Amino acid sequence: MVMAGFWFALTRTIAFAIFTTPTDVEFIKPLYRPLIKSSADFLCQYRDPETGLPDESYDLWEERRGILSFTVGVVFGGLTAASLFCTIFGEEEIADRYRKVAAGIRDAASVHLWRDDLNRFCRMIYRNPRGGKEIDATCDASLWGLFAFGLYSVDHPKISSTFTTLREKLWVKTQVGGMARYENDLYQQVSPAVPGNPWFICSLWLADYLTEKAANEKELARALEIMEWVCNHALPSGVLAEQINPITGEPISVSPLTWSHATFVASTQRILRRLGRMKVCSQCGSSLTGRSRTEDWVEQLFAQTCDSIHGSCLIK
Repeated sequence: MVMAGFWFALTRTIAFAIFTTPTDVEFIKPLYRPLIKSSADFLCQYRDPETGLPDESYDLWEERRGILSFTVGVVFGGLTAASLFCTIFGEEEIADRYRKVAAGIRDAASVHLWRDDLNRFCRMIYRNPRGGKEIDATCDASLWGLFAFGLYSVDHPKISSTFTTLREKLWVKTQVGGMARYENDLYQQVSPAVPGNPWFICSLWLADYLTEKAANEKELARALEIMEWVCNHALPSGVLAEQINPITGEPISVSPLTWSHATFVASTQRILRRLGRMKVCSQCGSSLTGRSRTEDWVEQLFAQTCDSIHGSCLIK
């Protein structure tokens, strides 16, 4: 999972560099085969033969091993990004293979990770001591990865129903508020009366979902409320901890936590991009927020590729 997540982030970053400054193609060229294609080939091969999903790995919380919904989302995003690189370097046949594998993974997710009995996605599939497959139905904020990397659109009914349940089950119902990692989170537990301590990153993932769902500025305000919540629970220095006390609001565990700060930056940029799509000049079509046209174009290209893959899937 760590390798897949790192590789996906790297390829997306390099893609922005390519389209922003064409001379950077020379920088990417020596990395294309040993890093991008080798990683994509591994992701194509490292799949569970029974389900067709990416095979077992450790979760992003470094606590359990299995076939994880979050990792499946990351792998889909990585293969989509890899297909774009292959197109850029003129290897369309390989690009098509990566897209076909990505489509197969999405179909497998729709069959094995989606649970009709829960009306949402499960956290993971894992093997019991006898080698049989079991479903972990725990509500986990990391299900954010199912839409964040393009596996499903944010408007897909399965994503909507999943996040409706996540918000209901994981939002900490105290005066402090915030989103817990997952149900019955015992790490640094303060009170068994709440699902877990509120984490900044999990709260920001909910903001991401609300941002992408927002059709207008009024709806976008729901995401901004969470951003304000984050700011209100930062230390006076602006430092963000890993999590906070659900009763007192005091910081708990690592502080500062780079992950919290990086996610705040990413969520802020997501809001600005969304706002940029909402606030467009009626005459010239330019964004009134001053967002980069190049950045918007790259994002659109990635989204179009995801849509193309979705369209080729057997399960829509």
